Amino acid sequence: MASRILVAGIGNIFLGDDGFGSEVVRSAEISQDDPRVRVIDYGIRGMHLAYDLLEDWDTLVLVDAVPSRGNPGTLHVFQADYEQDRESGSATAGVDGHSMDPAAVFASLRALGGNPPYTVVVGCEAGRVDEGIGLTEPVARAVPRAARAVEEIVAALRTPAAATVREEL
Repeated sequence: MASRILVAGIGNIFLGDDGFGSEVVRSAEISQDDPRVRVIDYGIRGMHLAYDLLEDWDTLVLVDAVPSRGNPGTLHVFQADYEQDRESGSATAGVDGHSMDPAAVFASLRALGGNPPYTVVVGCEAGRVDEGIGLTEPVARAVPRAARAVEEIVAALRTPAAATVREEL
C-alpha cells in the first residue's frame, strides 16, 4: 500500500520568524494531485492538526521555526522524539486548541486516542519571534532551501524504498 504523507506548516505569522512553517509550505512545489500527500498551512490551529492526525498517516513532515542556537536561518532536519515529550510531561499537558507547540499537539492527539505517525521536522532557527509580520532576512533566505528539503523528503517517502529513507533520516 502507498505511503500517506501529511506536510504541516505551523507557526504564527504575526510573530515574526514564527511564521516560517507557513511560508515554507506555501513555497514548496508539491503536487496536490496525489491523494497520498496533503500539504496544509495550519498556522496556529493545533487542535485541527491533532484531529487530522487521527487519520491514517504514515508520515508527518512538520515545518516550523525552532529556538535559535545563535544562528538564525540555520536549517535542522530531524526525527521527532515522542518518548522525550512523554517523559518531560508534555504528553499530559492540557488540551489547548490554539497551541502549536508540537509536544502540545501530540498530547492533544493522544488525548483524542491517537498516536503520532513517524515524524520528520524541518526546522529553522528563529531570529525574532516578537509581534510583527514578516520574517527576518536570515530566516527569509532559508525558506527556498527548506522548501526544497520538504520536496526532497516527500519525493523520497513516495518511493517503494521509503522504509529505508525513514531509517536514514
